[in-house]
Amino acid sequence: MNKKTISTAIAIIIILCVFGYEYVLKEQESTEIIKQGQTVKDDTNEYFLPTSTTGQIIHHEGYSLSYSEPHEQAEWVAYELKKSHLANTNFKRPYFEIDKAVKTKAAHWRNYKQSGYDRGHLCPAGDKRYSQEAHDETFLTSNISPQKHDFNSGIWNTLEQKVRYWARKYDGVFVVTGGVLNGTMKTIGDEKVSVPNQFYKVLIDNNIGKTKMIAFLMPHKNSKRPLYEFVVSVDEIEELTGIDFFSELEDSIENTLESSSSYKGWSFN
Repeated sequence: MNKKTISTAIAIIIILCVFGYEYVLKEQESTEIIKQGQTVKDDTNEYFLPTSTTGQIIHHEGYSLSYSEPHEQAEWVAYELKKSHLANTNFKRPYFEIDKAVKTKAAHWRNYKQSGYDRGHLCPAGDKRYSQEAHDETFLTSNISPQKHDFNSGIWNTLEQKVRYWARKYDGVFVVTGGVLNGTMKTIGDEKVSVPNQFYKVLIDNNIGKTKMIAFLMPHKNSKRPLYEFVVSVDEIEELTGIDFFSELEDSIENTLESSSSYKGWSFN
């Protein structure tokens, strides 16, 4: 074997070793992401998480979600929004990434390209500006749902801002949000991501010893109507979605609060 042949063989071995090492690192990273996605990082989150109709709950640093593979999005995203989370930090907007913690594989962001729909955050990036990691993980594709732009930037954005107002006023609220994934829905992209006809948001405040709830159900279109006109009972959203919210609450409290569509105690000023 001449020197040229030996040199070529050595070069090939080095290249294979480099690629092999990078593959092992990627596999370790993916395993760690999935491992993190199976760990509840906050007792409050664990206590207030809804049931999953899909059996696939993922936990991230700043939020948890139940992923619906048939609809290629979360049926709910849940997180605690504390007053201390509401920072004014402006992190650079990252690219959307596929959530590797979803075992059935989360939808690709390309499904939304030229679809006419926004990649609508369920847990808003604006709620997670207290750290770079918490902010950036809101750009995982498991945390987005197709939303019309005027809805996303209109009435839905108004509701998100009101949630931040309540988080400041009441020193934190727990939020559950998602699209209603049933009925006849349009789909987008090669993976047929469902476009919800309605979106909901459910809040619970348990900070001062007296628990209160409020729930919103919005048609997927912009509106000039005041927010309180979208208030419904939690029971109505449970009936639409099949999801059981706040089952860890004492039954008498849960039944009373979830059957009410009153917004008494929630300031809309």
